[in-house]
Amino acid sequence: MSPIRNRFTPLQRVLHWLMAVCILAMLFIGVGMVSTVRPDYLSLVSIHKPLGITILVLALIRLAVRLTRGAPPLPASMPEPMKLAARLSHLAFYLLMIGLPLIGWGMLSAADYPVVVFGMRLPSFLPHSNCLHTLLWNAHRALALCFFALIVVHLAAALLHALVRRDGVFEAMALWRSEGKAEGSGD
Repeated sequence: MSPIRNRFTPLQRVLHWLMAVCILAMLFIGVGMVSTVRPDYLSLVSIHKPLGITILVLALIRLAVRLTRGAPPLPASMPEPMKLAARLSHLAFYLLMIGLPLIGWGMLSAADYPVVVFGMRLPSFLPHSNCLHTLLWNAHRALALCFFALIVVHLAAALLHALVRRDGVFEAMALWRSEGKAEGSGD
């Protein structure tokens, strides 16, 4: 029987915060891309595509680590509806972190645009189709907006746990240790 941990593993915490930076950068780059027709557009696209693939790879690693290492239990004092919301929001995060890059890659495949990551051209996995490209572009945009909303809710929940409830949920993912909190032996 393994001991109960009150924090995510160091790898899980590093992946979380690294992905947070990448995803926030990606959202701002995406907003910049759809709001400009200037030459900056091509520069933003050249960052957006490999960053999306990087997020996809990190998300798959993170999911594998989560499935093998699990997560600390939520506090017993947390109301059941809040626990359900936490579980559903984490499921939504994984679906979006994996789904959005795949949809973007598919969108580019349908448009016959190359996806080049670190000098390597990734294969197209969908046939050329203007109709499919448009459908995937609209899905990518709508899901990116949903992702932004989910991030705002996630930040609000993190602040609620850190500043109001003070129940250890925020500390479980913090890169630092809180003063006076015992560290579980599972890290």
